[in-house]
Order: sequence, then C-alpha cells, then structure tokens
Amino acid sequence: MPTVLRALLLSALITAGTVAVGVARSGDATPTREPAAYEGTPLADFDTSKAVVERAPFCDLVPAAAVTKALGGKATLAAYDNGEQSEAFPGGDVAHEYGCRFSPSDPAVVGEARGWVFAPPVTPDAARAIAAASVTKSCTALPAAPAYGDPSAGVLCAGEGVQTVSFRGLFGDAWLACSLTLPADVAQDELVDRAGRWCVAVAQAASVPLS
Repeated sequence: MPTVLRALLLSALITAGTVAVGVARSGDATPTREPAAYEGTPLADFDTSKAVVERAPFCDLVPAAAVTKALGGKATLAAYDNGEQSEAFPGGDVAHEYGCRFSPSDPAVVGEARGWVFAPPVTPDAARAIAAASVTKSCTALPAAPAYGDPSAGVLCAGEGVQTVSFRGLFGDAWLACSLTLPADVAQDELVDRAGRWCVAVAQAASVPLS
C-alpha cells in the first residue's frame, strides 16, 4: 500500500465515526460459510450498493474458479490478517487490513490477484480522500469506471512489464479494494474486464450473504 494511503488509513482509524448504513462488523472470526459459486459477473452488472462488506477475514471464501479465471491458471494464496506483519507492505510492516494475495503456481507465469479490506471503519470523508489519492503519476483513473462502493475509484497502473487494474471503494464503513496484475502485452480492455469480474468475486466473498 502506498505511503499516502497508509497515512490516510491511520487518519481514518483515528477520526472514524459511526456509519449508519451498511455497517459491517469487525473481527478475526473464521468464516462459517462456503465459497459462493463463481458466475463471472461483469462489474458493470453488479450492484455494489447492495453489498454489505464485513471488516473480517474472507480469503477462504474466494472461489477457486475466480482466481483461475483472473490469472489464467492455478494460484497459490498468501493471506494476512489485521495486526500481522506482511510482505505485502514495504519492510514487512504490520497490516491494518485483512488481505489475500494470489500468485500463479507456475513461477514462469506473471500475474497477481489481490483483495483487501481495511480493519478500521472508514468515514465517507476519509474514503473520498483515499479514492482521490489512488490516482498517481503511475496510476491513471479509468474513464467511466463502474461503481465499486460509494465513493469508489478505478485505476490503471503501469509497471515494469506488467499492468494493474484496481477497483476500490466504501461499502458502509468498510473500505474494500481489489487488483489484478497481468503482463503488459495483455489488451487493456481484456485486463479491465477480467479485473472487474475478479473484483465482483472479491466483493461477494467479503460480504454478508443477502437473504
């Protein structure tokens, strides 16, 4: 997570107030439900306003088929919880989130699929600041990006030989984010589509099932 986003997260933790709509619980409880069937829903067809995201571990609820479709093959999961040291951060810093990193099982394959939710509650004002900070010199805003919470942001980030599409946003008081990294020669439209479907799977895994 970029330094500016980590600073905003700390600010959100200090200043967070009660959010009345779509409030999700926080904790380290082990999921008691099974992963939902993967349907490959495009993000534009998924109503994120109805998703109630929990600020809790969810990696075991991500369908294996979603990972396979995103990365094009089998993958290995590295999960981390709130308060744990994680290689996901520079220097193995302590995480203030619950996150999943899926890497191709074949070391010759390039790619990564991630999903993470902040452990502390986030206010709408803090969420707007975090969303704005996601646009940087190396990450440009996706035009007409579908909503991923409210507020939300979608960005395309360029790297060495790779490109990443990430969607992130506020669900009640839970800041949820996801990303998909693939080789730079993958067509941008394909990357955006695969990332969107991946992010729907992440949102569904992290959400309380609707009755």
